[in-house]
Amino acid sequence: MADNSAPITLRTRKFITNRLLARRQFVIDVLHPSRPNVSKADLSEKLAALYKTDKNRVVTFGFRTQFGGGRSTGFALIYDDEASQKKFEPKYRLVRSGLAAKVDKPSRKLRKERKNRAKKFRGTKKAKAAEAPKKK
Repeated sequence: MADNSAPITLRTRKFITNRLLARRQFVIDVLHPSRPNVSKADLSEKLAALYKTDKNRVVTFGFRTQFGGGRSTGFALIYDDEASQKKFEPKYRLVRSGLAAKVDKPSRKLRKERKNRAKKFRGTKKAKAAEAPKKK
């Protein structure tokens, strides 16, 4: 039913060469009539070949598939170099592309409980309040 080797067509619109952010940015229309959708990795490879660049510098996001399928529209950025990509891309997209490590932090509930425990004390006792109460 789903033929992953079926051809896809890429069309770019609103192409802008953004010198300040050292990138090219554009809206991309993907025509995929006999496929449910196209992976972002495949799109990055095809765009890299089309614009003669490294596939790691291509960032694709914000895709929406049209009702009825067969066509998706999203946004793509092609950075000139890795330094500018690391400088201007949001952290979560850098984590997705493997250029940054994910920051592990405690859950929202634990952070709120810790804050409320610390409110009950003044001065140096606040550090002790940060630790979870001892279970008996």
